[in-house]
Amino acid sequence: MKHHHNKVALITGSNSGVGFELAKKMLSEGWQVIALNRSNFPADEVIQTAQKSNQLRIYKGDLADFSSLRRALEQIKKSEDHIDLLFNNAGVSFGEFQYSIQGRETHFEVNTVVPYIIFMELRELLLKGELKTVVNTSSNALLMVKQFDYNTLDKPVGFKKLLGPYAATKLALSLWTQQIAPAQLTEGIRIRSVCPGPSKTKMSKGVGMPGFMIPIVNLFFSHPSVGAARLYDAALGHHKGATGIFLNKGKATPFKFNDQSANVLDKVDRIYKQEFACANMQ
Repeated sequence: MKHHHNKVALITGSNSGVGFELAKKMLSEGWQVIALNRSNFPADEVIQTAQKSNQLRIYKGDLADFSSLRRALEQIKKSEDHIDLLFNNAGVSFGEFQYSIQGRETHFEVNTVVPYIIFMELRELLLKGELKTVVNTSSNALLMVKQFDYNTLDKPVGFKKLLGPYAATKLALSLWTQQIAPAQLTEGIRIRSVCPGPSKTKMSKGVGMPGFMIPIVNLFFSHPSVGAARLYDAALGHHKGATGIFLNKGKATPFKFNDQSANVLDKVDRIYKQEFACANMQ
């Protein structure tokens, strides 16, 4: 059954943290919300009410597993008419190297490659929407990257919590976002990357956070609703006409390693075409 509602937002990773608060904010303002999550929502009256009325539609998929992701995206394409806003919000931060079923380091797979896959697969639904806007959740950790080589993203050598693969793959996300923006604008799609700011979430208190920062999390990190408000404003606020920019603390912020942006885009596009899109045509 297809749905014919105005104002549709798809949010990945909306079952916890910033994504959860963003989903509730959008629902409270009357938006239709499509949730693409690996895990179930927690018990919440707003979520349960919206699900019963079909204002919230939930699709399950493991974003690190292309087969699972493909099934979820196919269900979305069969069931939904259009998408106005795409929030590529899901991300991972681990305390050590992990590898996806496809064989790449999982920070790169989930933080960099999968947002591109989701955008490309749902692009036709975005073109049918009114706002045609993509917001990729990045991180200001990218501003602290000292060395960057796009060749090592899938199989990095040294590991550091937060400032290693996590920061590098968020930088790569913002690099391909910046690179792809001009071509997408010719068809009316605007895309930007955004740091929601430091939030008290499972990720910020998890194994991927350096030990010395745990006290800082408790003292200075904000409730996830603050980060959700920044993503919301990035989509609909002052910068809604902009494309290709990285927003940090609500301001367009330059970042380094722009000379590698075309290579990053080529890398993720090649993975998409060779490993994901080709399977759709078989």
